[in-house]
Amino acid sequence: MGPTLLELEITEDDYTSYKRLDLFLVDRLEESRSRIKNAFDKGKILSDKETILTLKRMPIVGSNLSIEFPEPLPEFPSAEDIPLNILFEDEHLLFINKEVGVVVHPAPGNYTGTLVNALLHRYPSIAEVGDPQRPGIVHRLDKGTSGVIVVAKTQECYDGLVELFSTHNIDRKYECLIIGSKVSHTGVMRSTIGRHPRNRLKRAANIKDGKDAVTFFRVIKMYEKLTHLEVTLETGRTHQIRVHVSQLLKMPVLMDPVYGNANQHLQILGPKIAKVLEGYDAPLLHAKSLGLMHPITNESICYTAPLPTIFKDVLEIAQEDFKGRKTP
Repeated sequence: MGPTLLELEITEDDYTSYKRLDLFLVDRLEESRSRIKNAFDKGKILSDKETILTLKRMPIVGSNLSIEFPEPLPEFPSAEDIPLNILFEDEHLLFINKEVGVVVHPAPGNYTGTLVNALLHRYPSIAEVGDPQRPGIVHRLDKGTSGVIVVAKTQECYDGLVELFSTHNIDRKYECLIIGSKVSHTGVMRSTIGRHPRNRLKRAANIKDGKDAVTFFRVIKMYEKLTHLEVTLETGRTHQIRVHVSQLLKMPVLMDPVYGNANQHLQILGPKIAKVLEGYDAPLLHAKSLGLMHPITNESICYTAPLPTIFKDVLEIAQEDFKGRKTP
């Protein structure tokens, strides 16, 4: 069963009877508000008269709406025999090095092949930990981001990890390659981050009703057209690093398809790097290390994941082609 596409016309009676679009759709389509909001957040509620920017008001009379609902998730994720790159594990938790292209948990468009599917095969009891749709998962990395992620194996550990992440009592370091070289050696980026006002698939900085976001950075190496950056998160907002470097530093992550222009990046960096990155469609962003206080043993632990090969290949070419540039 695939996505469901529905069409509606806003009549004058609809417009006068309902103040909010979400409430109108709940009644007319007999769908839950959460499912309607999910479709809206994914840019799947469209009008032929105007851009739908909010569910809090009705579109104009005569608007023809199209609403696409994704295929519903299975009640429970399935177990799949998928390899896991485990950095550390004990009876309570495990640290995993997630590869680029792996989705953390099932979602519309990615029902199988996720980290959760792999976890359920190796640790069947994890199905009882946390949210049944994403068992054991207390935080996530984007599909295109590689690196360290921690997973709870027991409910007690899950509750402890949720508390650590909610209070930001963790140490998360990332490495990324950003386009450009005009940046101070160290600094901090502060803003609110919220959903982009015109593109529901993006986030934006300095949004009025957004959440506070704080990102520290340090230059590892600066090249002529490229900067290798270490980033430390104080908060963990969706797309935080990608939003901050692209909008506050004005230097997007290399190959970021959402907040940058990959084709333009390759033109700037030249044919050698373009050849290495041919067909690659993910940001050069890596979750380098994750440190925290073990919720059960109270031991301070930290695990590091090595840079992906493609990241190291780009750095090697940058070192050869732009070696004349001084590091600050």
